[in-house]
Amino acid sequence: MTPISTLGEFGLIERIKNKFKTTHNQVIKGIGDDAAVVPIGNGLVQVYTTDLLAEGVHFDLSYAPLRHLGYKAVAVNLSDIFAMNAVPFGITVSIAFSNRFTVEAIDELYEGIKLACERYHVDLLGGDTTSSRQGLVISVTAFGQAKEEEIVYRSGAQPNDLICVSGDAGAAYAGLLVLEREKNSFVNNPELQPDLSDYDYVVARQLKPEPRGDIIQELREMGVRPSAMIDVSDGIASELHHICHQSKVGALIYANKLNLDYQTLKVAEEFQIGATTFALNGGEDYELMFTLPLKDYDKVKSSGNFHIIGKITPDEKQIQILLDTGGIADVEAQGWDHFRGENG
Repeated sequence: MTPISTLGEFGLIERIKNKFKTTHNQVIKGIGDDAAVVPIGNGLVQVYTTDLLAEGVHFDLSYAPLRHLGYKAVAVNLSDIFAMNAVPFGITVSIAFSNRFTVEAIDELYEGIKLACERYHVDLLGGDTTSSRQGLVISVTAFGQAKEEEIVYRSGAQPNDLICVSGDAGAAYAGLLVLEREKNSFVNNPELQPDLSDYDYVVARQLKPEPRGDIIQELREMGVRPSAMIDVSDGIASELHHICHQSKVGALIYANKLNLDYQTLKVAEEFQIGATTFALNGGEDYELMFTLPLKDYDKVKSSGNFHIIGKITPDEKQIQILLDTGGIADVEAQGWDHFRGENG
């Protein structure tokens, strides 16, 4: 028998995808992007996406407050809707939980869900609840809408397109490392109280990410439509591989263009991990990576909300990074692997 870990998450998805062919003509896009796309008439489409969070794999309740967790469960799904250049309008939430959870605990979880719904103007449309033998599992499905011509897929990048990433990279992974370190210190010595005062930004990026709907709005106001787009859930390296693979192109990015917050740099130094590794392979930032035609450079060059980190190249087999030393290295996709429970 073949262990799932030999395939990894994306290999497993590809294996499942190859077994199912779309049979309904009205499905524009099925498996293989951030969301599925179905027309609803009058030139409009709806997009659908689902994410599942499992205790012990995606979150640790010893340091993740239930309210933050509820908010994050919604946020990570809305990020996929924004990555299609669509606007979310609704979600469903299904949860399974063991008997160690009280009514008050579930209330707290849904308070976080409610806050995210209010923040991003989406409605809770339904869901399901059931029991679990152990732990907590949360599954959220998000629904969005756009004009068909506005939808952006991973497959549209062209040679010489600019590669852009919103916000900063690696902060969520830095926050995770800090939280794990403080947890271990507390377990070893319960008299020590965690001190996160110098890490407020990176911890917040891990516990309460904010999907970048503002970037979608900004690009529309600029009159710019990305040629390809994806959300950064598994690290810049993994997402760049997805875009290049589906667009049949290569890429060259520049290490000195990767934007990292000073707290991320501080954590990288403390853990003796290269800052570039944080940026490329950290994951869970839920920023947007997108490509733009070179002709749009003058329109976007003054934006402070996203950064140009490289360009698309013709050779699909070459996904590379120009290092600060002047050397060039291959960009390996080493993001979070759920089936091995490790980063890389």
